[in-house]
Amino acid sequence: MTVISGPERRRRWSAAEREEIVLASFAPGAVVAEVARQFDVSTSLIYQWRRNAQQSETMFVPAVVAADEVPVAAAASGDGRADSPAIRLELAGGRTVNIAATAPARLVLAVLRALR
Repeated sequence: MTVISGPERRRRWSAAEREEIVLASFAPGAVVAEVARQFDVSTSLIYQWRRNAQQSETMFVPAVVAADEVPVAAAASGDGRADSPAIRLELAGGRTVNIAATAPARLVLAVLRALR
């Protein structure tokens, strides 16, 4: 328990501390209540920081097209299928998600929501 004395009654977290807490809460298998206890912060505040981080432009990573990749239109075969992915997401830990150009829109939306 942290006891705060003096005129300042609220704790202040630096941007680096907030980022560390939010990243810990997004870790695979993390439970927000446990992260809150670990960092001695309210669970509601962690959820607020998470929402702010998701809405922030800093959460987006610029899309980069590698020079050695073939455009999907050039790689498409005669039956309309693409031999290479139309969307390639590179995730933390070296994992990659490839989405074909012929994937149904509902499937793409479900995958992107699951990764969020």
